[in-house]
Amino acid sequence: MTEAQKSKTTAGGTIEPQGGFFARLKHRLSGILGEDARAIIPRLVKTDGRRHARKYALALLMMFLVAAATGLTAYLMRDVINKIFVDRNHLAVWVLGGTLIGLYLIKGFAGYFQAIILAKVGNRIIADYQKRLFDSTMAQGISFFSRQHSTDFLNRMSSGAAAARTVLDLVVTSIGRDALTLIFLITVMVIQEPAMAFFCLVIMPIVVFSVRKLIRRSRQIVQKNFLGSGRVMQTMQETVQGIRVVKSYNLEDRMRERMSDNVAGLEESMNKRARVASRTGPLMETLGGMAVGLFVIYAGYSVLNGAKMPGEFFSAITALLLAYEPAKRLARLNLDLAANLTMSRYLFDILDSSPAEAEPVTLPALKLSRGEIEFRGVSFEYRPGEEVLKNVTFTAEAQRTTALVGTSGGGKSTIMGLIERFFEPSSGTIAIDGQNIALHSRKSLRDQIAYVSQDLFLFTGTIRENIRLGRPGATDEEFIAAAKAAHAHDFIMGFEKGYDTEVGEHGAQLSGGQRARISIARAFLKNAPILLLDEPTAALDAESEMEVQRALDDLRKSRTTLLIAHRLHTVMAADKICVVDNGSIVETGSHQELLARRGRYHAFYRLQFDDRSVANG
Repeated sequence: MTEAQKSKTTAGGTIEPQGGFFARLKHRLSGILGEDARAIIPRLVKTDGRRHARKYALALLMMFLVAAATGLTAYLMRDVINKIFVDRNHLAVWVLGGTLIGLYLIKGFAGYFQAIILAKVGNRIIADYQKRLFDSTMAQGISFFSRQHSTDFLNRMSSGAAAARTVLDLVVTSIGRDALTLIFLITVMVIQEPAMAFFCLVIMPIVVFSVRKLIRRSRQIVQKNFLGSGRVMQTMQETVQGIRVVKSYNLEDRMRERMSDNVAGLEESMNKRARVASRTGPLMETLGGMAVGLFVIYAGYSVLNGAKMPGEFFSAITALLLAYEPAKRLARLNLDLAANLTMSRYLFDILDSSPAEAEPVTLPALKLSRGEIEFRGVSFEYRPGEEVLKNVTFTAEAQRTTALVGTSGGGKSTIMGLIERFFEPSSGTIAIDGQNIALHSRKSLRDQIAYVSQDLFLFTGTIRENIRLGRPGATDEEFIAAAKAAHAHDFIMGFEKGYDTEVGEHGAQLSGGQRARISIARAFLKNAPILLLDEPTAALDAESEMEVQRALDDLRKSRTTLLIAHRLHTVMAADKICVVDNGSIVETGSHQELLARRGRYHAFYRLQFDDRSVANG
């Protein structure tokens, strides 16, 4: 279909897109609010609006009652003045008074139920988007997280989800409450005093046109607010997580200065937003005051000259005064929408990103028989033109220990990442028991692997909860047996609450050796046939390392183990040692064989041991 077929020319000569309500809505919104509105509002209406259509319809009914009650209140002011204060009708006092009480009861209850309905729907929308955002991030690869700070996700999850809910609320309340209320009140003005309606219909477009000029400025400020808020969260998080470094290097003043600069920048940006957002207030006050003043002059002369009764004018001016708040909200609508649309876009940027780990559900599961791992000419690069691994070929034999040694940055951890398919090779094949792992599901692959890293990461919660992550369905006897196998049971039972002891954020309430043994217990409980050990003893003292090494030795039994270590005494007993240098495997053999060759491994060994040890090695 051509662009000409997609559009039609209206009587006024303007071009309107065809394709239904949402296509026309996108076209009109983009002209007012920009591309964010064109992309996001119809999307929200089509998804969340449809999903909660019944509740929104009920809320709109309540808003209709509020608007109708407001309009009738203004309309009855004519009879209140004419029949009570002019005609001095005693019955009218009771009838009109009771009617006004009834109207305000209806308005109050309808307003209450409208607020409750919108709150529940809004909270559900926020919850849904937070879950979807989390699900979307879980479908991404490791490289996705390395490109963004963790506080960025927190900011998108909180601010972005709330903004999406607010956009829908603004659309619904603007149509159902403010616009309907204005329609009813303007109708009252037309009935009671047409001149009043003329004033309103002239003034309102002036306000709306003036506010449109502020929208682009508002979007820019909101973007700065989002980034500034992220920087404040980032500084706080990094300071808390790195508090030992901060204290050790006396960085308190430096971090205070950084936080002060970030907070000051955010404060300035928020003040700019407040100034822009507040510009509609004086405009509405001025134009509204002019309208009321001119109408009072007109009404006063009309009544004093006996041309009209005061009730009509009082009813019309009541409608005008009641119309002030909904008119002000409608005048600010474009501005408020622009701000929340900008925040929503940050949410949808993540939701719309292609999931790196998405794969067909038809991929077969990986089935292990022995657990042999084979690299066949594998190359890999994080960035184009910068190879990290170059034609790597080796075999980690089943139920044996294969160690990777070499200088930092040589590619050892990348090899482990490729085995778990955190990344995909640029070329070559990785096979387990002869099966190309790229042709099997990631879940089935990772089910066969237990991983213990130098980070020794523990989740907030208890020791029991952290060990159970290895196999959530395990019995109490099984996870206690895993803790005993990891030489962790004794120190755990030394705590007052035993396995129910809280570990703190990142396991901060435990020592490094304790965290390592809990991580090993988690791997024991998983009982996977393949074990990946990425320097789990790197940060431990000699005594803790000895305890952890005993647990690791037990864990490696009858498993295909791939071990990374810089301390060569931890790899001497490995069945095979592969020396990784500058992305290639340059030597392969046992400890004794590699020493005898007097190559790269021999040089590494001499750096850690004296010449006598080498001679006797």
